[in-house]
Amino acid sequence: MVSYLEFEKPLAALEARISELRTTAVDGELDLASEVARLEKKSANLLASTYAALTPWQKTQVARHPMRPHFLDLVGLAFTDFEPLGGDRYFGEDEAIIGGFARLGERRVMLIGHEKGNDTQSRLRHNFGMGKPEGYRKAIRLMELAGRFGVPVVTLVDTSGAFPGVEAEERGQAEAIARSIEACLDLPVPMVAVIVGEGGSGGAVALASAEKVLMFEHAVYSVISPEGASSILWRTAEKAPDAAEAMKVTAQDLLRLKVIDRIVAEPVGGAHRNPAAAAAALGKAIGEELDGLAKLAAASRTTMREERYLRIGRG
Repeated sequence: MVSYLEFEKPLAALEARISELRTTAVDGELDLASEVARLEKKSANLLASTYAALTPWQKTQVARHPMRPHFLDLVGLAFTDFEPLGGDRYFGEDEAIIGGFARLGERRVMLIGHEKGNDTQSRLRHNFGMGKPEGYRKAIRLMELAGRFGVPVVTLVDTSGAFPGVEAEERGQAEAIARSIEACLDLPVPMVAVIVGEGGSGGAVALASAEKVLMFEHAVYSVISPEGASSILWRTAEKAPDAAEAMKVTAQDLLRLKVIDRIVAEPVGGAHRNPAAAAAALGKAIGEELDGLAKLAAASRTTMREERYLRIGRG
């Protein structure tokens, strides 16, 4: 059952009415098929028109939808033979960032990404996708392993930001993020990063410093959350919708600003309504980008990564 967002209330009411009529038709002798069909068409049109005109704040809500497919969901749908590799060989295991070898079709890849979890228990276990230093150091280790074996790196970014706790700072959070960005930029193999949900702050950039950066249609990518920016600028989180508008957090804005390279279309109504279709589109887009990058020399790919971040903000 779909969980409706605040702006989807008219749609929720319409689909509740459809469900009610279906129940009535089954329990009684009335033929309501034509009325149900009419309302289903109206519902489909409303869903399409609503999602075709989402505001940046509404897109932020979609990117955070509790039913949106996360790393492990997308791995199970778009990849095969995933073999998780744990630990940073310094401190311990961080389940907010998961990685390991996998296959995308016939291609072997090193797959790394944030996992938020899908229920209370798994969200706590994965720390809501907020990586700690050992998570980013694990990512560095896996990227170095990929470089050693000549395997391209694919990252799926979905985090509100790196974990801000005292223990993370004590273990060198900023240094770990900086080293992870450096590892991305120095990779001798192709790298494709995809913002699949939230791309928040340095915690996202640490796994997204690739030569090709893609975004799901309703994902968001920003240096700070809209609520955080609102609290700083207006000293209240109530201005988050205004902050989201000003910050240009959407895939469409970022493609126009050349911060990303490509938008991956989602099913009508968001990836949470049809995860399998979303994952299929994701796998196809990643495969096409890797095919193009495989034709380039390693030095050219390194230059692409460096130039991408040097040109951001130059207008």
